[in-house]
Formats: sequence, structure tokens, C-alpha cells
Amino acid sequence: MVKLAQIENKLLEQFEKKYPEFKQGDIIKIYYKIREKDKERIHPVEGVVIKIQGALHRKSFTLRRIAFGEAYEVTFPYYSPNIDKIEVIKPSKRKARRKRIYYIRKRIGKKAFIA
Repeated sequence: MVKLAQIENKLLEQFEKKYPEFKQGDIIKIYYKIREKDKERIHPVEGVVIKIQGALHRKSFTLRRIAFGEAYEVTFPYYSPNIDKIEVIKPSKRKARRKRIYYIRKRIGKKAFIA
């Protein structure tokens, strides 16, 4: 178990990305690199963080976004090389009492944001 932890710490040093701290309920904006044939562009995605899971280099988070009246969720690996940067747009004022705030799926409009 100790060897596994040493290997994981080396992997973390290799990735070494510094993102701002965010938690469940925060509204964040992710600039994600998309490769289309020979071109590469950066696509911004803004939404509410509903889930953070994993640890060390296996960490990931799920973002819920509403676009044109349709809601969708996207899961991003935290240390993905395709993430250019992350901005915290609006931190949540209230503390989320759960680790995964799936109850936001049932809410519509401004009620969907706990901030």
C-alpha cells in the first residue's frame, strides 16, 4: 500500500495543475480544448458542480449545465490535459449538506442554483 501511495504522489507531481478550489454547488466555468481534425479550439462550459468524486490522480467532477432549455451533465477528470483553465464564477453561499447534490436535477430556473 505504501508503494502505491508513492507512485500516486509521483503522478500528481507530474500533472501539477493549479486550479482554484471549488466545491459542490459552486458555479464554475471550464475552458475545455476540443480538437477538430487539424484545428484545436477552446470551448467554455459554465454550470453548477453537482458531484466531486475520487482522490489523487483519479479525481473527477460533474458539471450540470442548462442550455436552450435542455439540461445536461458532463463529467471531467480533474487532471485532464484538455482542461485549459477553471474559473469560479459564483461560490455557493450555503454549504451543501450532501456530497452529491442530485436534488438540483428536479429544480428549474433560479431554484436550480443553491448559490
